[in-house]
Amino acid sequence: MISLYDTLTGEVRPLKLREPGRVALYACGPTVYDHPHLGHARSALTYDVLRRYLEWRGLDVRHVANITDIDDNIINRAREEDSTENEVAVEWETVYIDAMAALGVLDPHDRPRATEWVAEMVDFVAQIMDAGAAYTTPTGVYLRVGDVSGYGDLVRRDLDDLRASAGARVEVDEAKEDPLDFALWKAAKPDEPSWPSPWGPGRPGWHIECVAMSLGILGDDFDIHGGGNDLVFPHHTNERAEALAVGRSFARHWVHNAMLNIEGTKMSKSLGNYRTVVEMLDEHPDNGRAFRLLVLQTHYRKTMEVNADLMASARAACQRLDALARRAAVLDTLSESGSDGELDVSAVDAFRAAMDDDLGTPQAVAVIFDTLRRANTALDAGADDAGALAATVINLAGALGVAADAAGHGADAGEADDAIDDLVARRQAAREARDWATADALRDELSALGVVVEDTPAGPIWHRA
Repeated sequence: MISLYDTLTGEVRPLKLREPGRVALYACGPTVYDHPHLGHARSALTYDVLRRYLEWRGLDVRHVANITDIDDNIINRAREEDSTENEVAVEWETVYIDAMAALGVLDPHDRPRATEWVAEMVDFVAQIMDAGAAYTTPTGVYLRVGDVSGYGDLVRRDLDDLRASAGARVEVDEAKEDPLDFALWKAAKPDEPSWPSPWGPGRPGWHIECVAMSLGILGDDFDIHGGGNDLVFPHHTNERAEALAVGRSFARHWVHNAMLNIEGTKMSKSLGNYRTVVEMLDEHPDNGRAFRLLVLQTHYRKTMEVNADLMASARAACQRLDALARRAAVLDTLSESGSDGELDVSAVDAFRAAMDDDLGTPQAVAVIFDTLRRANTALDAGADDAGALAATVINLAGALGVAADAAGHGADAGEADDAIDDLVARRQAAREARDWATADALRDELSALGVVVEDTPAGPIWHRA
């Protein structure tokens, strides 16, 4: 049985689905006005891995991840660039989607944009008003948090405690009844985008976006709501309050991933250790897979460390996966034990047990690399279980989105491969003729091209370094 830590109850508990065999998953997406950073990447990868694993377990997942395309930051950037809010949002949404694709993140089944759901948000605010849980001021419409039973349950704090500690995090507005009350609808300001509403022109508050979109697409009582742990308060607390205010059943299970450190320190522009996904990907062609593996090697609820040594180690681990896939392909050991064929039962069971226990990816990765060592030993010995072990490694790594590159040719594969194949064949012919000088010269030529040749009992295998 799959169990996950539930932020609301504060315990790891079984994932009890609304509908047997089907999972409705909503994960908060980005506000698009700048480059996505490594924190965005970790969060997206967390829910990508969760989705992939649920699907590997045979469940039918519907994954929704929104785009916030209207926000103060978008408005400010449009002003700075003498552009429009839509132009800013479209530009940076494309950057975000391309960056996540380079990390192997699957597109969600639904990617709603806030501006496409304003009518539904207005309707939801009207329902909260009709329930008597909201009021208007000259600056907008506000939810009265004191009317929502259990408002602070997600952070396990009462209203007095939240008021005492909120400080600068709450909006200063003398017209509000309570400092914790938050905007459902913001009254229009000059030169800002606005939409019509029963309370005058304006735009939606941040929290109402996700409530309208998640319930509108997935329906009441959906299974999992995910996001970074920086969203627990106020964003997810306020989302939950909006749903409760009108008697709607919201998420069954709340999942939150932790943040990350760069070189031992919390990532921050002021500290000079702020890293964007594009910068990381530009540093090395295999950094996308390496970063995913690094994410997997840290439990999603623990702070993750990123540094050059860890990235290099993760790249080397990915190369070990590729090397096994190449060996197995050349030796033709996968012919009867492919990804849909026979797998090693003990490894699969250990992998499943780790992942079922609150998405235990560090333990699952350990199972994969232990099986990789067993597979290499079996291949060396020509053992009967070599194919099943190699297929198991490829299957389990693929379940986490870490695809093994059996060709080893990567993004540069193409016409140049024919010339490399020719050099490798000529070198092998020289070796068979015991012309070591020519063979060494050809190896040097291949090395200069960034090509590594591995000599195996079944013949040479090459890949780009």
